[in-house]
Amino acid sequence: QVQLVESGGGLVQPGGSLRLSCAASGSIFSISGLAWYRQAPGKQRELVAAISRSGSTNYADSVKGRFTISRDNAKNTVYLQMNSLKAEDTAVYYCNADIRTSVVGGRSDYWGQGTQVTVSS
Repeated sequence: QVQLVESGGGLVQPGGSLRLSCAASGSIFSISGLAWYRQAPGKQRELVAAISRSGSTNYADSVKGRFTISRDNAKNTVYLQMNSLKAEDTAVYYCNADIRTSVVGGRSDYWGQGTQVTVSS
C-alpha cells in the first residue's frame, strides 16, 4: 500500500543542476532511512546518497561535494539536489525508503518507479 513517487528528472547540460523529489504515501507508520540509487544501462545499481531520520548523510565518492540529500519528515519526502552535473551522472534514479507500516512487525524496503536524468550538451 506504500507508494514512492519520484519527480524532477530530465535533461540538463553538463555543469547544470537538477533537484529530484520523492514523496512517500500510503500506510506509513514511520520512515527510517531514505536513499537515492541510480542505474545506468548495463551497469550495477549503485547507492548515490542516504540519509537517516535524524539527518545523518552518506554519499558515494563520485558525488561528494556536488549532491546534497535532504528530507522533510513531516511530508515523508526526500530530495536530491544535484549540482555541477556530469555526463557520468546520466542514469535512472530511484528513491528507496525503509518503512514501517504498523506498530508491529519489522521494516521493509520500498522503491519508486525511477526518474531519468540525462546530462548532455
